[in-house]
Amino acid sequence: MANLRDIRRRIKSIKNTAQITRAMQLVAASKMKRAQDQAVQGRGYAELLNQVLVNLKAQTDEDAHPLLQVPEGGREMILLITTDKGLCGALNTNLLRMMAEKASPDATYVTVGIKGRNFLARTKRDLLADFHVKDPVVFADSKQVSKFVMEKFLEGGYSSVKVAFTNFINTIKQEPTLEQLLPISPIDLGREKDFVGMGGESEPGAPAQEGSPSGGGYIFEPGISSVLNTVLPQYVNNQVFQMLLESRASEHSSRMVAMKSATDNAKQIIKDLTLEYNKQRQAAITNELLEITTAMKALE
Repeated sequence: MANLRDIRRRIKSIKNTAQITRAMQLVAASKMKRAQDQAVQGRGYAELLNQVLVNLKAQTDEDAHPLLQVPEGGREMILLITTDKGLCGALNTNLLRMMAEKASPDATYVTVGIKGRNFLARTKRDLLADFHVKDPVVFADSKQVSKFVMEKFLEGGYSSVKVAFTNFINTIKQEPTLEQLLPISPIDLGREKDFVGMGGESEPGAPAQEGSPSGGGYIFEPGISSVLNTVLPQYVNNQVFQMLLESRASEHSSRMVAMKSATDNAKQIIKDLTLEYNKQRQAAITNELLEITTAMKALE
């Protein structure tokens, strides 16, 4: 009977765990829908900004703005975007493994998320700054991150700035990604699609003159430097914001799937334990009946 009590306790414990994972699944599903909508809605603007940047880069010299110039020497800076909480499957593990394989040994890190900060502390890597971005993501919070990264890059000492984040594909699939942010290169988030020029047939690399039509039909007013000073920082701010949206959508999607799997596994374990409990209980009843029958035969 002691074994039966142990099984009953296990069933009760697993039922309590299943209730918790079920509640977490519902909460994650609610946040997932909002995060996915936010990420998908931001892609249209990000793609259009990418296309504008492609044309600008094709019609200007790389020396036209510091954010376009490739510095000589310097260390690599990586903006690492992870989650604050766990219970989201292998999301953070896959991202950190990919980053560790591709990052240079002497890279400097800026983190968003507790999991990434803890990983850097365990592996004794160089952490420059840590930011907290609340959920849902607000542009003002992401702008602080992008502004800090741009300032450090412009100060010198860094050859490039890359972003390690989890790109949201769909509810089931999230892909760890390492993209270059600075010096600026076009990034297409969430889908594989070649950029198509917006300004007609222009030859890449042909610089434009201030106040004159470019190869794609653009006229820069009041001048190339003024346009770049406005567009390029806006581009960097938007890219960091979109990457945070992709990461947050991936987090909630992965957590919802993980909690659903945990709930389903708990239900299956409860079924197996209930079957085992019934078998042992039936065996105990059968043994008692045999004992009673044997005693009655002995008294005859």
